[in-house]
Amino acid sequence: MEMQVGTVCIFPHIGGITVLQIEKLSFSYRRDRRILDNISLSIPEGTVLGILGPNGTGKTTFIKCINGILTPEEGRICLNGKELQGMKREELARIMAYVPQYTGSLFPMNVIDTVMMGRIPHVGQRFTLNDKEIVFSILRQMDLERFAFQNIQEMSGGERQCVFVARAMAQQPKIIILDEPTSSLDLHNQLFILHTVTELARQHGITVIMTIHDLNLASLFCTKILMLKQAKIFAYGDAAETLTEENINEMYQVRTRVSMEDGYKYIRLLKD
Repeated sequence: MEMQVGTVCIFPHIGGITVLQIEKLSFSYRRDRRILDNISLSIPEGTVLGILGPNGTGKTTFIKCINGILTPEEGRICLNGKELQGMKREELARIMAYVPQYTGSLFPMNVIDTVMMGRIPHVGQRFTLNDKEIVFSILRQMDLERFAFQNIQEMSGGERQCVFVARAMAQQPKIIILDEPTSSLDLHNQLFILHTVTELARQHGITVIMTIHDLNLASLFCTKILMLKQAKIFAYGDAAETLTEENINEMYQVRTRVSMEDGYKYIRLLKD
């Protein structure tokens, strides 16, 4: 079922199954230290992938390689067999939306104009009535109508994060990449943002890739988990199978207790 408001289809049907394939990906900022080393995995459409790992393990570097901000030293990234490296930014933006962790140094724009920027990869600067209807529909879904004409510089960090997620949705991408999407949000908005984005993935076959530190939120919302440690894949698989005491304790060097409740794993940190 496609998400519609009136006659507007926010996420039109995308034919076929899309698979993001990452093959032997490696990246270094300096020659003497690899940040990513021989990373290979396949991400089917509709997957909500949570990327976990201690600070400095390459989580943000990994997603920046996927979305073309960084160029890998080795390896390739393909969508249904088509390499994403070398694509023009406009073409890549029609496939992939990116919400960075830090949103400082903002231009003085209101919310509706900020979200409308998500339509640029499809129509350039000539917005149609359909584009405006799509944006207003997203603002309603994200509970941002009351902020529509507010300057984003006057908003809290959490409110701005909601706006940038809405802009990503306006791109109508096949893949949404989020870098720590809940880092500046209160508990209500953490759940609201993650529920909204993951429902889109479930209903419309959109792939969501996000770095996240909260293991319990990862358990609740992610269908697959990628654990990175020392530049390599430490574990990758279904969330229920990957979020084990052994994996968490080994990766973070802490003691935890993992229990099952209501079909989800809950992780509790233990004192030494």
